[in-house]
Amino acid sequence: MNSENITDRKSLHSRIYEVVDQVPAGRVATYGQIAKIVGCGARVVGYALASLPISRPLCWHRVVNARGEISLRSSGDSHSRQRSLLFEEGVRFDLKGRIDLSEFRWQGPGWLWLEQNGYDPGDF
Repeated sequence: MNSENITDRKSLHSRIYEVVDQVPAGRVATYGQIAKIVGCGARVVGYALASLPISRPLCWHRVVNARGEISLRSSGDSHSRQRSLLFEEGVRFDLKGRIDLSEFRWQGPGWLWLEQNGYDPGDF
C-alpha cells in the first residue's frame, strides 16, 4: 500500500471519528448513517471504530447496525459493554435486543456543523 492510500485512510478515519463525536448521549447512529455523511461504506465505519486508538476518546458505543442491534464482535465482550453503556444513557432494548430507531436514532449533525466541517448540507 502506498503512502497516499495510508494518508487517505487516516483522513477518512478522522472524519468518521468527528461525525461519531456529534452523536449525543441517549441517541444512536447507524454505521450506514455515519457512512453516508462521510462518503464511504458502512463497513469502513466499522473498521474505523474497531481500529480506534485507545488514546482517542470517542463514544463508539453509540453506533449500531441498521436493525438497531449491536453488531457482535468476533472476540471480547465489547458487545456487552456497548449495551451497558447505552443502557446507562437511557437507550432501551426490546426483547430481541433491538433499539427502536424511530425513538433513539440521532437525526444527524446540524447544517452549521456540516458547513463548518467541509460537508455540503445540500447532500442530506
